Amino acid sequence: MRYNKKKMKKVHILGLLFIAVVIAALISLMGDLSTYDSIESARKKEGKFVHLIAKIDLSEPVVYDPLKDPNLLTFTAVDSLGFTTKVIYKNAKPTDFEKSQRIVMKGSMVGETFECKEIVLKCPSKYKDEQGMQEKKLRTVSQLRK
Repeated sequence: MRYNKKKMKKVHILGLLFIAVVIAALISLMGDLSTYDSIESARKKEGKFVHLIAKIDLSEPVVYDPLKDPNLLTFTAVDSLGFTTKVIYKNAKPTDFEKSQRIVMKGSMVGETFECKEIVLKCPSKYKDEQGMQEKKLRTVSQLRK
């Protein structure tokens, strides 16, 4: 069998072009990935999409008036390093918002304000209740065996 060198070169060139396109697509997608940041590091990345883990500062007002604007929530968040920022969330206030121990906010800093696109509530009390129920069941079973 005889190889046609011209055909092989075309196949190789097409393969390399395909690989280059795939690599370019992966690199462009990596630009959209974000990591967890502190409020201070998010300020240094103004305009970039970041994830913040913080607590709601309940000593400051949480402003939400569903009759006036059901898609506007503003509050102050404080991270584990003690940095604070005003947060603007243009969506409805999540259920049990004030009860949440921690929140994960996705968005970007604009000046000194964090413009939040999504909020994920972290509520360990929910899991503590489930753990308490498990412990109660175990105690009941051990009492029945005695």
